Amino acid sequence: MELKKFTRLSMLLALSVVLSMIESIIPILSGIIPGFKIGLANTVVLYVLYVYGFKDAFKISILKVFLTAILKTGLFSISFFLSLGGAILSIIAMFIFKKIFKLSIIGTSVTGSVFHCIGQILVAMYVLNLINIIYYLPIIIVLAIPTGMIVGLISKE
Repeated sequence: MELKKFTRLSMLLALSVVLSMIESIIPILSGIIPGFKIGLANTVVLYVLYVYGFKDAFKISILKVFLTAILKTGLFSISFFLSLGGAILSIIAMFIFKKIFKLSIIGTSVTGSVFHCIGQILVAMYVLNLINIIYYLPIIIVLAIPTGMIVGLISKE
């Protein structure tokens, strides 16, 4: 990887971690809906997906989860695994839907937001051994659509 690209991706990774940290201290519906975040750090992941491609976006997404966990929640905590599951499913879904259905960046963002929720619920079901958490999925998907649109609009700019 050339130095210029490596430097840009490193700066984008740092930006995504900072955005994630800032967002985690802003209480938007967090008292009402546990774990709810808009996902501003995903603007960076979307940008990298469209400018640099899937491999680099995947790396940024996964590294963001690890670095945020180290700085905030703790590595290998339940929050870490929920974030990791959501991030992996989200980036794969965004890549597939972008490639197959030729979605706009806003459509790709909504796809990522919805699949991030699905990934988190699947991990929660496995880790907590609690099947009933699936009933939480429709609630967070309803919120994932407008937040995905917001992230997509920001990324588009």
